[in-house]
Amino acid sequence: MENKSAIGMIEMNSIAKGYAVGDAMLKAADVDILFNRTICPGKFMVMVAGDVASVEAAMSAGLDMGRETIVDELLIPNVHPSVFAAISGTRVIEETAALGIIETFSVASIIEAADAAVKAANVELIDVHLAMAIGGKGYATLTGDVASVTAAVEAGTDYIKDKGVLVEKVVIAQPREEILRDKV
Repeated sequence: MENKSAIGMIEMNSIAKGYAVGDAMLKAADVDILFNRTICPGKFMVMVAGDVASVEAAMSAGLDMGRETIVDELLIPNVHPSVFAAISGTRVIEETAALGIIETFSVASIIEAADAAVKAANVELIDVHLAMAIGGKGYATLTGDVASVTAAVEAGTDYIKDKGVLVEKVVIAQPREEILRDKV
């Protein structure tokens, strides 16, 4: 993503307000919309990318518009490049070693956790799944050697611990190939 170093997202409990928030964000700054859609269970998310100043301006407008409907939000000024591919499902991992999984109650928190995890250790993100068909939760899967995966999972969960949104974290040292069949 050329010149897209920042990501911003607002998660709301109103679909109607979600459309208004997305419109306000796009009108406020030169950002690209990555997602503007409903998510489970009856929530809505708007995610934008751009340079830091533009994403900050878009987020300010969106937060102003969304106010009482906001469930969670994030702004990551220097998002790790692999997060974009993991969110979009275009990431291709040839081989997996240890498997780490972080599961959260909100979309914003799983993106924050995934970004913190991949910045903390030498791991590869496999996938960042955002709320669809899983009750509004999010989860990230990553791979690398056991020590790196453990460090990454800890860093990701530490980053979001004060939000109270962690569902579970798991590290599997030697996952059976069948476990990841649909992920790689």
